[in-house]
Amino acid sequence: MSEHFIVSASPHVRENTSIQKVMFGVVIALVPAIVGSVYFYGVRALLLILLSCLAALITEAVIQKSRGVPVTIGDGSALVTGVLLAFNIPPGVPWWMPVVGSVFAIAIGKQVFGGVGYNPLNPALLGRAFLLASWPVQMTTTWLPGRGGTLSGLTLKGVDVVTQATPLAVMRKVTEIIADPNSTTHQIVQAREVLADLGSSESIANLFMGQVGGCIGETSAILLLIGAAYLMFKHYIEWRIPGTYMATVAILTWAFGGPSGLFTGNALFHILAGGLILGAFYMATDMVTSPVSPKGMIIFGVGCGVLTSIIRLIGGYPEGVSYSILLMNVATPLIDRHTRPKKFGEVKKSG
Repeated sequence: MSEHFIVSASPHVRENTSIQKVMFGVVIALVPAIVGSVYFYGVRALLLILLSCLAALITEAVIQKSRGVPVTIGDGSALVTGVLLAFNIPPGVPWWMPVVGSVFAIAIGKQVFGGVGYNPLNPALLGRAFLLASWPVQMTTTWLPGRGGTLSGLTLKGVDVVTQATPLAVMRKVTEIIADPNSTTHQIVQAREVLADLGSSESIANLFMGQVGGCIGETSAILLLIGAAYLMFKHYIEWRIPGTYMATVAILTWAFGGPSGLFTGNALFHILAGGLILGAFYMATDMVTSPVSPKGMIIFGVGCGVLTSIIRLIGGYPEGVSYSILLMNVATPLIDRHTRPKKFGEVKKSG
């Protein structure tokens, strides 16, 4: 009895997944955070998200049409960029800022390299970096308190820094006051009181639910985690990058982020505050700009965590997620090159 074998070129393992399925899966995962942003910041948040998405879609269509290539706005990649760009800006910015950011993200961050699959940097984060460099005042001062909460998530009265800044900025400020030898005893006492309040169960609960100030889509940890669970269930992302990213930030901020010496930092605060969860699950895991091998993903996640911690703890900006991911995007080709698995039966050449 003869047996017949079909010989064909690799890959031999196929999966019923497409760019469109993955991208719209990400959009579905972001729906809870979108609804949450409208609840916490009002209809204005929805307007900014819609403007950002519309600008991204139109920009992609116009550029592709002018290049004489098929218009692919139906694949959902531009839509994801628009949502994530809006998620990374304060809710009080002028209406035109998400439009400008999305145009830059698509035109310069994506289409100039040839479109989806060719961009070396995450387009949404590149658009955010452009807005932050061009309009730093609007990008760092137009915060709004979440519904039912305060800008900092704290209720402590009589301390100016609490009413004027987001949680990460408050943490940075009080840590600087405690470490400054020129601070008065009264200032240090107040700063330590604020620091204790930041680590309280009420403050952590506000960060977890989203009743704090921050960028449109980053404040509610629970809503972002619901979406992340969906992405992991669908196998669109895996644990290596977000897991190692957040674990690295937790370890480093616990070890070096406390004002009272080593191993006195509040790791849980640093995980929940700012854009760490949004960045770790939704942007660092971008298939195009992150490593493909398991070892490479771990290196990428650790690198993001180290850079985020450095920027947060000793840099000039209280948040470091966006720049950390962009810097590691640049390193991705090098990581892929040195973590490439060996071919089966490959023999290492001598000499």
